[in-house]
Amino acid sequence: MNQARIHSTPPEAVKERVREKVLLDGLTVLLDRPTGSDMLFDHPAVRAAYAADAYMPYWADLWPAARMLAKAVLKEPWELYQKPPSGKLNVLEVACGLGLAGIVALHRGLRVTFSDIDELAVHFAAANARLNGFKDFATAAVDLRSPPTDVKYDVILGSDLLYEPRLVDPVIAFIQTLLALGGVCFIADPDRESAKPFRWTAESAGLRVESFFARAGEPGGERTKGTIYRITHGEFPFS
Repeated sequence: MNQARIHSTPPEAVKERVREKVLLDGLTVLLDRPTGSDMLFDHPAVRAAYAADAYMPYWADLWPAARMLAKAVLKEPWELYQKPPSGKLNVLEVACGLGLAGIVALHRGLRVTFSDIDELAVHFAAANARLNGFKDFATAAVDLRSPPTDVKYDVILGSDLLYEPRLVDPVIAFIQTLLALGGVCFIADPDRESAKPFRWTAESAGLRVESFFARAGEPGGERTKGTIYRITHGEFPFS
C-alpha cells in the first residue's frame, strides 16, 4: 500500500471567496469557496505539491459531478436502510472538496465524516457544514490511495474520483477497505473516458455495481450528463 501523502494548501493562497447558492430539488445549500483552483496554483506551495505529487487543488471548484452526487443522496430512501446500533448510518465523503454531498447527507439525518487529501478542503467543507446549520460531524485528512485500515463506514460518497485511468484501481481498493459489509457506496462521474473500465474492474474485484443516468449543472446554465455508480459490498443494505 502506498504511503499517505496529505497536502495542505496554505490559507493565504485563497485570495478571494464567493458564496454560492446550490439548488437541489427543493433544498438550498450555501457554499463558500475560493474563486477557482486555477488561482490557487499561483501560490508556490501549490506548485510544489504539483511537482512532488502531480497534485492540483481541484476541490476549490464546484464540479457538475458533485451536484449529481448531492441529488442522488437527497433522493435515496435512507429511511429503509437497516440502522446500526447508534441509530444513524456512518457516512464518509471522500475527496469531499467543498462538502456538498456530505451536507446533503447531514440534511437527511446521517452521521458524516468529511475527508480530503487537502487539509484546507476539509476546513472549507467543515465551515460550509456550519454555514448550513450543522455542528455534529467529523473531519479527516485522507489520501484515497492509502486508506486507513482501522475504521469502516456504512456509506461512502465520492464524486469525480476517476478523472485519470490510474485512479480506477485505488478507488476500488479504497471501497473494499473502508466499506462495511452490507454498506453502499455512491460515486458520481461525468462519463469521463478514464472511468469506462471502472464498473467491469469493480465487479471483477467482487463488488456489486449498478449504474444510473444523472444530469446536473448550474440553473440556467449548461447541463452535464453523467453516471451514478451504486456499489454494494456484501448483503443488500435495506432492512
